Amino acid sequence: MSQIQLGGIQAWRRCMSLAQRCANMRQLKAVHAIFISHGLHLHNYAVSKLIAFCALSDSGNLRYASLIFDQVETPNSYIYNTLIRAYSRSSQPRLALHYFQLMLNTTSDIVPDHHTFHFVLLACVNGGWVLGGKQIHDWVVKNGMVTLDGHVQTALIRLYSECNVIDDARKMFDEIPCRDPIQWNATMNGYIRCGLACEALRLFHHMLVCGIKLDEYCIATGLSACTHLGALWQGKWIHEYVKKRKGFESDVFIGTALVDMYAKCGCLDMAVDVFEGMPNRNVFSWAAMIGGFAVHGHATKAIRCLERMHVEDRLRPDEIVLLGVLMACSHAGLQKDARFLLDNMETHYGFSPKHEHYSCVVDLLCRAGQLREALVLIRRMPMKPQASVWGALLNGCRISNNIELAEFAVKELLLLENADMTEEDGAYVQLSNIYLAARRSEDALRIRKMIGGQGMKKTPGCSMIEVDGKVNEFVSGDVAHSHRVEIWAMLDLLSAEERTTVIPVSEY
Repeated sequence: MSQIQLGGIQAWRRCMSLAQRCANMRQLKAVHAIFISHGLHLHNYAVSKLIAFCALSDSGNLRYASLIFDQVETPNSYIYNTLIRAYSRSSQPRLALHYFQLMLNTTSDIVPDHHTFHFVLLACVNGGWVLGGKQIHDWVVKNGMVTLDGHVQTALIRLYSECNVIDDARKMFDEIPCRDPIQWNATMNGYIRCGLACEALRLFHHMLVCGIKLDEYCIATGLSACTHLGALWQGKWIHEYVKKRKGFESDVFIGTALVDMYAKCGCLDMAVDVFEGMPNRNVFSWAAMIGGFAVHGHATKAIRCLERMHVEDRLRPDEIVLLGVLMACSHAGLQKDARFLLDNMETHYGFSPKHEHYSCVVDLLCRAGQLREALVLIRRMPMKPQASVWGALLNGCRISNNIELAEFAVKELLLLENADMTEEDGAYVQLSNIYLAARRSEDALRIRKMIGGQGMKKTPGCSMIEVDGKVNEFVSGDVAHSHRVEIWAMLDLLSAEERTTVIPVSEY
């Protein structure tokens, strides 16, 4: 072997070693310069190491990865897949489709493989592009990949679930001959996302019947379905199942899901018992416990958790934890504590208050009848107030019967570019009720006519109750319930009883 060949091999090994040891972009740029000086930037294998670090490392720079890509004459499939993968999970998923299109248009023999389709589908999930995802679905059906690759199958379930096309997600799930726990979990999460927690729980039970070995994520999802349904009995059954499985009781995901389930199903003592018994807790565990204290009106205990989580678990509260504490203050009417936390959030915890934090304090002030103070806070918000803020102000106007401010809140709500139609409908109904309370029946009638003329409908009220382990749902105005005749008869009986009941006069 000649000295020139030996020197080239040594330079190659040295450069590869330097690339593997990169810890930040400053080091990578220095290695990139060395690559160029030795001509290694012309080798796909060598340059793929640089692109992989820039695109996939937490210390990388995706934009710099694209710049390196632009200098590669004939990128291989690994380089294309690396960039498609990185952009699919970034804030710019459209660029994943851009590199996928470049891959298709290349004159070389490069063709998309199962990795490519998986990453492109994830980009469609991230971007919410169900039509583009369906085109990819057709493609993988034609080349047979949909029946062979589990990652592609899971990505398709996630696509349809997160785009609220749950029937297509279930169809995809049913077509998979050998389903893994990840696919079961993705489908259950899809049902919960689409407001069909009952179907998610039914699928969870079917999973048990089929003898599928549950992992911690499936159990946490099953508990989440119980939480959404208020299905305490079934949640307790899953808890007993967890106790019998080795290692599951110490799992932080399952523990957090149990805390959340018990708290939201009204069993705060059970939630506290599970929480205090958890050997490992993360920020989400504390957020669930603080949320439980909030909804049950234990604001002091929720505030105390801010100190406890630092002392006991060496954890700093995140934005979700701080929102939970503000909600607790709102439920308990602790104005001073809420204002102090909002004003000192950045100083004490390193987070600038987000819209939801301001919205919570506005709601607190409105509940307390301090509408002017709430309006002052709204006007000093660093971001544009959204529907939740104006809705809280409108609700406060209803409580205080402040017509002038209510009209202003409705006007601002209707000016929002991304306003939800249900929010607009609710705002008009609220304003009509405020007019009626103030005995301005003509204005109330005008609003009611406008609601009817524009085809608006207020979202009907809904309640659920669990009886003998079965969840029953009741919707206002429902004429399709299987027991509607019995329900109406009982309501008539209660109304008649209420009319005939004589309230005795108190003796003084």
